[in-house]
Amino acid sequence: MPQGQPTVVPNDGLTTRQRRNRPLVFVHTGTGKGKSTAAFGLALRAWNQGWPVGVFQFVKSAKWRVGEERALRVLGETGEGGTVAWHKMGEGWSWVQRDIESSEEAAREGWEQVKRDLAAESYKLYVLDEFAYPMHWGWIDTAEVIEVLRNRPGTQHVVITGRNAPQELQDFADLVTDMTKVKHPMDAGQKGQRGIEW
Repeated sequence: MPQGQPTVVPNDGLTTRQRRNRPLVFVHTGTGKGKSTAAFGLALRAWNQGWPVGVFQFVKSAKWRVGEERALRVLGETGEGGTVAWHKMGEGWSWVQRDIESSEEAAREGWEQVKRDLAAESYKLYVLDEFAYPMHWGWIDTAEVIEVLRNRPGTQHVVITGRNAPQELQDFADLVTDMTKVKHPMDAGQKGQRGIEW
């Protein structure tokens, strides 16, 4: 296992082990493909470590069946790694806002559930998929999200995905990845395909 060498050692009074094991907040944002996929890859690592994983899908349709959902549910039921709980909060696609009021309400209810689970320490890893959208649209207060995450108990890790993640959230997060689109088949008129997009 490669041993990363930090460029700066903070004067925070923590031991190397304490600093290494502190809970992290990840943000995957940007216009490129792969934000959710990277978060689900992290969920696979967490499952392998025996961690309970909670996936909260904001905005995407509750009817849509993503491949990662099936794979993680099956893995969670094997009893070999951690458990996996999958919660769908959204009514419609992030880029097709059909019923704004209903979607906003679903997103707020989803955030309330996440807050309850964080307080109860229900999971070791939380994947808040497409959660950047409700903050960007003003449905969920970014300052409140940051405050809740700052004060979460235990060693709970949280990954938030979605385009247009608010700058304040990015500034607060421990790890931010901006997926930049260089080229995509849809630019040439090709629609999404099975096994690639879902």
